Amino acid sequence: MTGPRTRAAPAVATDGVPTAAPRRPAPTALEHALDRVGDRWSLLIVGVLLDGSRRFGELGDVLPGIAPNILTDRLRRLERAGIVHAAPYQARPPRMAYELTGDGRDLASALRLLADWGARSTGDAEPLRHVTCGTPLEARWFCPTCSTAVEDPDAPEDRVL
Repeated sequence: MTGPRTRAAPAVATDGVPTAAPRRPAPTALEHALDRVGDRWSLLIVGVLLDGSRRFGELGDVLPGIAPNILTDRLRRLERAGIVHAAPYQARPPRMAYELTGDGRDLASALRLLADWGARSTGDAEPLRHVTCGTPLEARWFCPTCSTAVEDPDAPEDRVL
């Protein structure tokens, strides 16, 4: 059995003066993105809403296995993050239809890439293919100003600012 929890004492230098806690580095862009939509259900909800507006019950039907309380929580989080907009379609009782905002629609490319990666890694699904020749598609970084494909964004000549 353990004793009661106690708060850790502040770090003290050898001269008896308290020292500052080490600083955490600034969050990365990926951390910011994951804070907004970083869980399975949120990404699946966004994926369903890419096809258009849905009501709560429709989302529950299309996403089997999601509990109503989890769906409610994720929709509220996505709305607070500016990814989803809830539009009332009935006043009493209040009922909402959910649709993606512009930020939410911007996630389409990222979700397609993630789905394609999942298809290639599991072998269960076909990767996205070019309609004309049937070749699997590849994502590339592209600079529209220079009209140049960037092969390695970390290379000194292609460094991303």
